[in-house]
Amino acid sequence: MAAVPPTVVITFKDMPNDESLRRSLEARCHEFAEEFPETTRFEITVSPDGNGHNALGHVTGDRTEVTSHADAIEAGHAADRLLDKLIRQLRRVHEKRVFVRRREAQQAQLKRRT
Repeated sequence: MAAVPPTVVITFKDMPNDESLRRSLEARCHEFAEEFPETTRFEITVSPDGNGHNALGHVTGDRTEVTSHADAIEAGHAADRLLDKLIRQLRRVHEKRVFVRRREAQQAQLKRRT
């Protein structure tokens, strides 16, 4: 059974749409979804602020919810920084789940021995 691709929503607030940036962000989000199949939705908003650009992101999925933001002079750099932060957070959440299961299995095995 093939995995359902996540929904990717990219919004450019108070600035013109940048289709090349949109395509690169969508491609990266789909790459992340292959690594983390529990993700179902990526929401990214890029907007100008007083000193450059701000990028906000929200990733949801099965027992997963991650939010972050990043700033940079250029919109593309802000979005790249945001995605880097989001992937680090997704990895952290994923590792916690894996290690919790391992820890529980080890504790159950120790209880059986005593």
